[in-house]
Amino acid sequence: MICTHIVICANCKSQNYRCISGERRAPDVSCYRSSPAPSVVAQAHFAAAFAFETDCWDVHDALAKGADFVLLDVRSPALYAKGHVPGAINLPHGKIIASKMTEWPADTVFVTYCAGPHCNGAARGALRLAELGRPVKIMAGGVMGWLDEGFTLQVDAS
Repeated sequence: MICTHIVICANCKSQNYRCISGERRAPDVSCYRSSPAPSVVAQAHFAAAFAFETDCWDVHDALAKGADFVLLDVRSPALYAKGHVPGAINLPHGKIIASKMTEWPADTVFVTYCAGPHCNGAARGALRLAELGRPVKIMAGGVMGWLDEGFTLQVDAS
């Protein structure tokens, strides 16, 4: 039996499929189709996303032209040493505190990245920077995205 009982979460709007017995089942394709947002809503949503993130290609291009931001690798020093985006500074997200940020003017833009889409370190770092009043974006994709674009990592000599 294919479940046709759809419950939509009031908080995150995700769909949850359950059959009458409460067992989770894969939905039939026809039972979860929804209309796209109106164009004006979609435009506002996607335009707003660019205020919060950039991608690996744009970071690579900016670094080649003399970036006007500081690129922060917010992973551990050990992972940074194994390979990082050339030009990045290692500052683990847990170490982003006001006293460390005095090295840069208050209006310095930061771009954070971590291991990839499976990692929330970039968001944690970005949140800490935002809480300190610093302008910040996330590099979507992180190290995995960087490598997927065909770019190389810098490895520290041991």
